[in-house]
Amino acid sequence: MIIVKANGIDLAYDSFGDEANEAILLIAGLGTQMIRWTVPFCEALAARGYRVIRFDNRDTGRSTHFDHCAPPDFGALAAALMAGRRPEIPYTLHDMAADAIGLLDALAIDRVHVVGRSMGGMIAQIMASEHPVRVLSLTSIMSSTGNPMLPQASPNVMAMMTRPAPDPVSDEAGFLAHRLAFARRIAGSGHAFDEEAHRLLILEETRRAYGPGGSARQIAAMAVTGDRRSRLATITAPTLVVHGADDPLILPACGRDTAASIPNADLMLIDGMGHDLPPALDRAVVEAIDRTASRSIGNVACNAL
Repeated sequence: MIIVKANGIDLAYDSFGDEANEAILLIAGLGTQMIRWTVPFCEALAARGYRVIRFDNRDTGRSTHFDHCAPPDFGALAAALMAGRRPEIPYTLHDMAADAIGLLDALAIDRVHVVGRSMGGMIAQIMASEHPVRVLSLTSIMSSTGNPMLPQASPNVMAMMTRPAPDPVSDEAGFLAHRLAFARRIAGSGHAFDEEAHRLLILEETRRAYGPGGSARQIAAMAVTGDRRSRLATITAPTLVVHGADDPLILPACGRDTAASIPNADLMLIDGMGHDLPPALDRAVVEAIDRTASRSIGNVACNAL
């Protein structure tokens, strides 16, 4: 793991594969760290001839945390948005997209294939729409467009996501039970839930860095970013939208809306997949990312004319 200065903050990252190869940037989701992109997944992409870079978003992992900013009051946030006012929050998804561009600058990478999951998919969409010359291809996984008319997760799922977890220092067992219950709830039906693998991953994230306020600030960042469909319509990079047919957190309609909003996007709706990426799906998803990245060759040639 290496830490670099980017967009005025510290970003932690690591890399797989030959640095001379075309790069794929993997962007993690809400409150999760770069290790959610597992080593086997990264190595499988690198084996296809890419340099694969994963990093900790701001407010997670070993990147800069914003603990000096209090977690948002969600009631006040919702009231402000309903009244058409922009609430005061520490940062937005556009700032997080600028972080990713800053990381590319720090690594002297001009153009990259961008792959984001959940909130990371939203950040990847912003990169592709706001920084088109930097994005060779886009893969948006289990994400959405910000369309306010889309169906929302059930109150039960939202309550599980936003309910404060026990302190892992004083109550590690309670913390693990809380996090595992949510991971199980959002998992799909097509693959057995590997409780031990999830437990080890949660413990690894907690021991790398623990900042419970980061998730709340990132939720606020998503809330104020709003409807992105008009910007998504300008994306010219080859695009793949991957979504689970069983996703209970960001419902399948959100994946369909994403694919419909981006010109010529391919939709890969996976039966039995929830709001997770079980290892059994690695090969299929890696192959689809590679196919989408390969489409960028013709796209770059057309843009150069």
